[in-house]
Amino acid sequence: MEFLQGIIQFFSVNILQKPEFFVGLLVLIGYMLLKKPLHEVFAGFIKATVGYMILNVGAGGLVTTFRPILAALNVKFGLNAAVIDPYFGLAAVNKQMEAQLPDFVSAATTALLIGFLVNIVLVLFRKITKVRTLFITGHIMVQQATTISWIVLFLIPSLRNVWGIVTIGVLCGLYWAVSSNLTVEATQNLTGGAGFAIGHQQQFAVWLTDKVAGKIGDPNKGLDDIKLPKFLSIFHDNVVASATLMLVFFGSVLTILGPEILTDKEIVGNAVYNPAKQEFFMYIISTALMFSVYLVVLMTGVRMFVAELTNSFQGISSKLLPGSVPAVDCAATYGFGSPNAVLFGFVSGAIGQFITIGLMILFKNPVLIITGFVPVFFDNATIAVFANKRGGAKAAMILPFISGILQVVGGAIAVSILQLSGGHHGNIDFTTVWAAIPGLFSVTGVVGVVLIAIGFLAIPQLQFMKAKDKEKYYNAQVQDDVVNA
Repeated sequence: MEFLQGIIQFFSVNILQKPEFFVGLLVLIGYMLLKKPLHEVFAGFIKATVGYMILNVGAGGLVTTFRPILAALNVKFGLNAAVIDPYFGLAAVNKQMEAQLPDFVSAATTALLIGFLVNIVLVLFRKITKVRTLFITGHIMVQQATTISWIVLFLIPSLRNVWGIVTIGVLCGLYWAVSSNLTVEATQNLTGGAGFAIGHQQQFAVWLTDKVAGKIGDPNKGLDDIKLPKFLSIFHDNVVASATLMLVFFGSVLTILGPEILTDKEIVGNAVYNPAKQEFFMYIISTALMFSVYLVVLMTGVRMFVAELTNSFQGISSKLLPGSVPAVDCAATYGFGSPNAVLFGFVSGAIGQFITIGLMILFKNPVLIITGFVPVFFDNATIAVFANKRGGAKAAMILPFISGILQVVGGAIAVSILQLSGGHHGNIDFTTVWAAIPGLFSVTGVVGVVLIAIGFLAIPQLQFMKAKDKEKYYNAQVQDDVVNA
């Protein structure tokens, strides 16, 4: 018995609480099920684990670089400033958890495993549950499990126990399984039957986009028919797009703050501007460009471990969950849409965010929302790709613009309800669906959890009922060329 407890303790401390090793373990198991040579199994484990660790370096750099700016904004304007970005949201939740609920710091990691198992069970019994998809985007799972942990534990004190962790895991598993399942038909239509679904941060948005885009515009008048100035092609590059956005946004913020407050260590800590070493305008440029540096680091890590995780999933799918569909990063769809969709989605979403932020400042909203690159780029680019397929250029510009507005408004609401400082998850599903759920939990408590769980379980049943071809509903197959893309 003591031996078994020792194994469980080791696994909990060294695997469950270390997401990089959890992801590496999944890759190792997947490749072993595929009967890969041991050296390939080992290489896959190393690349997945190191990739996740690289992601952590990038995410940590983002927080370290921009935390002084947030602190200065809070002091100078008395605002609760929050960057709507999952990595800033992750840091904000961890900070609150350590300060208010230190006994539950590792709750998200345990809940992540429970949620993953719930997703597996739902797929195993897919003939009953109607769920076909297994969410395997590891870093996204960590972000979402952390946010949902704070939502449940903060708003429902009676669940600050082991049952609370189980509840978080069940909610995560239901969300991952059900929301990704919603995207199967939309993704199959976009990709011509490539055999994967979306497992990211905008599954509900993708489903809704697929339903309404055709009513907004004409698919025969797509973005490819629009002639763009050649200079705009530079924004197809993530580095250029993110650096330009941050130069405009954070450059304006830093200029307004001025150099004096950024040299006060009592306000901004050690990561401060030093006028003896650098001119202020050069500090603004270097600080804004550091966002791109850390984004490149982060995305390098993402590519490393997502590639291994997606490839190894074929072992889990073929050996343990035959017929299942992997839900992968939204960026996998970009190669199937218009080359212009990513740019138009990003720009339209950014305009929607900037206008809404400006109105909030004008009307003195107590929460200042700051644009984060991950939601404004990935959410809105993905929405534009799907919108252009169904509703052409008009839908591809209107729907990301609306998304940008909802990201800011929903982010401000969530920050207020959840009492977060410095950041919020920010992605569209978490500024709509998961911004409304905390309001329900704050009023109904545990009853609200039961209602949400029942609601999640009902969604795939409704999907199946409305499916024209019941047999085809279960026949989305993975293609190697897509998995390896």
